Amino acid sequence: MIQDYIGIGLLLLTAIGFCGGVLLFSALTAQKAHTNPAKDEAYECGLPAAMAEPRIRFSVKFYLIAVLFILFDIETVFLYPWAVVFRDMIQGGWTIFVAMLSFLGILAAAFVYAWRKGALDGR
Repeated sequence: MIQDYIGIGLLLLTAIGFCGGVLLFSALTAQKAHTNPAKDEAYECGLPAAMAEPRIRFSVKFYLIAVLFILFDIETVFLYPWAVVFRDMIQGGWTIFVAMLSFLGILAAAFVYAWRKGALDGR
């Protein structure tokens, strides 16, 4: 019974030994960092943390672009199963092909509509 777990134990010991060895090697050979008060200060998104106001209002366009990105990203995920069975689908009939073309047409129309309305400008 215990012989069944010898391989797992050896793998676990090897993993622990490798991690410990890499950490030890890094600690022994790494250059020591020169500390500087300016470098130790918190810094986020191009502004020092002390200057940034925590409750900044973002434009609605930011959220609109984010929602449109998620929407189009999720819709393009629906193309993967269709692409996997494309050859079988063409040999079996054109119904699924026409359905996917209509899906892509609606997707393209939504994209053109959002583009013309200026939703993708980001200003």
